[in-house]
Amino acid sequence: QVQLVESGGGLVQAGGSLRLACAASGRTFSNSAMGWFRQASRKEREFVAAINWSGESTYYAGSVKGRFTISRENAKNTVYLQMSSLKPEDTAVYYCAARSGAGYSTSGSNYDYWGQGTQVTVSS
Repeated sequence: QVQLVESGGGLVQAGGSLRLACAASGRTFSNSAMGWFRQASRKEREFVAAINWSGESTYYAGSVKGRFTISRENAKNTVYLQMSSLKPEDTAVYYCAARSGAGYSTSGSNYDYWGQGTQVTVSS
């Protein structure tokens, strides 16, 4: 069982930066691949970034590649999403998710645990 709590969301101007954190509890965090997803108002949830259990392998959606960085600190049971050069279209509720497997996935259906989400609003 893994419980996830996101933090770090807020209001930022276009071009600014935010760092989201996802704190996990549970014994299996270090064996779990992690992902970040987002859902904008009246839109489907979409994949943002993912990282494997060790942090050595990452993958990004094309819309955020080069602007966002996912990382993790297994000793702190925390995964991060550093977001830079933010755009108004990045506005959404951001969710972190954990899956029981060590390898990441871009599909939300492959994740077993989800946080409650944190709102990110980018003003133009």
